[in-house]
Amino acid sequence: MTLTNRIDKMDMSVKFSTLWLFAVLNYLYCDVAGLMDPKVLNQYVAGTVNGMQINQGFLLYAAILIEIPIAMVLLSRFLNYKANRWLNVIAGIVMTVVQIGTLTVSPTGYYIFFSVIEIATTALIVWTALRWTKSGSE
Repeated sequence: MTLTNRIDKMDMSVKFSTLWLFAVLNYLYCDVAGLMDPKVLNQYVAGTVNGMQINQGFLLYAAILIEIPIAMVLLSRFLNYKANRWLNVIAGIVMTVVQIGTLTVSPTGYYIFFSVIEIATTALIVWTALRWTKSGSE
């Protein structure tokens, strides 16, 4: 059986969960790479990164934002068809738009690299969810 056939036969909840997990790992490693970048690390220590103040409000916003794809790893496995489909569309659009928006804040080469992967993944989630029909739900 070819890879394409295996992917086509895969349960949709598994596909979405796997795509969200892939996105989460890319988000997280991009953040780790940023901490290895001396310029960015020094900005974190100073409390301002690319003009944005790193305060409790910012950290709460960042926590809520990363919780969306983390939660989707789990929710994609357990929600019914209708809720799963629409939550994947909404979460995918939110994460795609946010990631595109972050590219305006002096991105580095590694950040652009990860962002392209993250945007492609969340756009694929949206596209797949929009094309998902109840008859193709399993």
